[in-house]
Amino acid sequence: MGLVDRRIGLLFAVFLALLALAAVRASYFGSVKAPGLRKVAALQQVSDLVVPAPRGTIRDRTGVDLAVSELATTLTATPYLVKQPGVAAAKLAPILGVDAGVLLRRLTQRGGFVYLARDVAPARAERARKLGLAGIDFTPETRRVYPRTWLASQVIGSAGASKGVGGAGLEYALDDELRGRDGRRRLVKDARGVPVSLRDKTVVRPGRDVTLTLDAKLQEQTESVLGQVGATFHPKGATAIVMDPHTGALLALANWPRVDANDIGGAPSFARQDRAVAATYEPGSTFKAFTVAAALEDRLVTPDERFDLPPQIHVADRVIGESHPRGPVTWTTSEILARSSNVGAIKIGQRLGKRRFAGWVQRFGFGRRTGVELPGEERGIVLPLARYSDSSIGNLPLGQGISVTPMQMVAGYAAIANGGILRAPHILAAVGSERTPLPPGHRVISQRTALAVRTMLEGVIGPDGTAPEAQIAGYQLAGKTGTANKADEVYGGYSKTKFVASFVGFAPALRPKLLVAVMVDEPQGEIYGGTVAAPAFQKITSFALNYLRIPPA
Repeated sequence: MGLVDRRIGLLFAVFLALLALAAVRASYFGSVKAPGLRKVAALQQVSDLVVPAPRGTIRDRTGVDLAVSELATTLTATPYLVKQPGVAAAKLAPILGVDAGVLLRRLTQRGGFVYLARDVAPARAERARKLGLAGIDFTPETRRVYPRTWLASQVIGSAGASKGVGGAGLEYALDDELRGRDGRRRLVKDARGVPVSLRDKTVVRPGRDVTLTLDAKLQEQTESVLGQVGATFHPKGATAIVMDPHTGALLALANWPRVDANDIGGAPSFARQDRAVAATYEPGSTFKAFTVAAALEDRLVTPDERFDLPPQIHVADRVIGESHPRGPVTWTTSEILARSSNVGAIKIGQRLGKRRFAGWVQRFGFGRRTGVELPGEERGIVLPLARYSDSSIGNLPLGQGISVTPMQMVAGYAAIANGGILRAPHILAAVGSERTPLPPGHRVISQRTALAVRTMLEGVIGPDGTAPEAQIAGYQLAGKTGTANKADEVYGGYSKTKFVASFVGFAPALRPKLLVAVMVDEPQGEIYGGTVAAPAFQKITSFALNYLRIPPA
C-alpha cells in the first residue's frame, strides 16, 4: 500500500510540475511574445492591398487612342493555405508563363503573402481562377497598352513595369498628370482563408487623360516615308517633324527605325531615342538661312546685292571652296542662298563679324533647349564668342562647328515662316478638359526680313536651286538643303565618309501653314540633302497639304 501511495504521489507531482510549466509558457506567450504573435496572426488573416489608379489615356488631336490602361489581374498566394504546392505550381506555370520551379519556391516560402504574377491578361487570369486552387487570390488591376503598336513609340515612351510609373517619353514627362493616386484596400480572411471583409482605406483617383497635338494619320504617313528612306539609304537613323509654324504645334514627330511600343525595352537603345530632341548634329547649309536673315535684319546686305565670288576663299589659315567645283561668278544674296554657296555665305558672315554673328546665334535659340514638353531635350553645342578663332567666321556661317537638334531647327525656321516670332514648339494640347495655353513667343526678326528670306528660299526648290526634287505641282514651296560632314570621333577633324543630309521647308511659301523638317544620319550611297532628304520632304508635305486641306496661296 505504501508503494502504491508513493507512486500516486510521484505521478501527482509530475502532473503539478507539467501544469506549472504550461502555466509559465502560457504566461510567457501571453505577455512577452504576445505582440509578435498578434502580428503573425494579423499577417495570416489581414492584408493591405494597393489598388493602382488607372493611368490616364493619351490621345491624338482627333481622339485616336495612343496609350490606354486596360483591366489586368495580379495573382498572389497565402502559402500555408495552398494544398499540394507542387501540383498548383505545375498547373499555374503554363497559364502565367512563369517557370514551375519559381512558382513552387514562392508557394512554399514562409510568410502569409507572396506575389505570383502581375499584370495578367483577363483571359489568362480567368483560366487560373477556374482551377479553383485554395490559397490563390486574384486582385484586379490595370496594365498599359499601346493600341497603335509602332506609332510615335519613341515620343510616347512607356510606363514603368511597377506601379504604373512612367518610364520614358511623354509617359515619363507627364507622369504627374497621368498616374492619378493609388487606393488602399484592407482584406480580412477567416482561418480557412475565406474573405470575410473588404474595405477601402483610400479611394482610387484615376489619372487625367492627355490630348496631344499629334495627328495619327499624318504621323503614320510620316513614319511610312521615313521607312522608305531607311530601306533606300540604310542610314544610322532618321527623324522628321511636321509643325504648324504659327502656333508651334507638332502635328507629327517620327523616328526611324520604328520601335514596338508594347515591347520598347526589346529595342536597342539607339532605336529608342527620340532624335528630334536627343540627337545633335551639325546642320550644314540649312543654317545659311539664319546667316542671311541676320545680315538682312542688320541691314548689312540686301536681297539683290551682287557679290563677286571666286571659286575659293581664304579665311585665316584655311581655304574653303564650294561643294561642287565652279569658276568665278557674280551672284546676288538671293542666288547665294538658293544655290547654297559656301563662299557667298562666308562673305555675308564676314560682314556680320564675330560679335554680331554670335549674338544672332543666341537670338535664334541655339545653344539652349526650346522648351518643348518632351523629356531628354539637348541644348546643342554653340561656341561662345570668347572661343571664336580667326577661322570661325569661315565655318560657322555654313553650319559647321555648331551642333543643333532638329527641334531647334524647326523652331528657328518657324520664325522665318510665321513673320519673325520665335516660339517654343509644343506637343501637349490638353490635360483633362483644360486646354494648354499657346507658348509665348517673341520677335527675333521683322516681318520684312522674314518675307525676304522666304522669297529667297523659294529659289532652292526652283530649277536652279539645290532641291528641285522637293517641288509639288500647284504649290510654291520654300526650303533649304543641308549636307554636313560628321565630326570624326577617332582621328579628329571631319569624316570624309559620314554625313548628315537634311531639308527644312514650308508651304505655301509666302503664307506658310505647314513646316516640315527631315534629318537623315549617315545615309549610304547618296549623301546630299537634295537627293536624300528633299524627296522625303516632298512626300510628307504633299500628303499633309491634301490631308489638312491647305490650298495653294
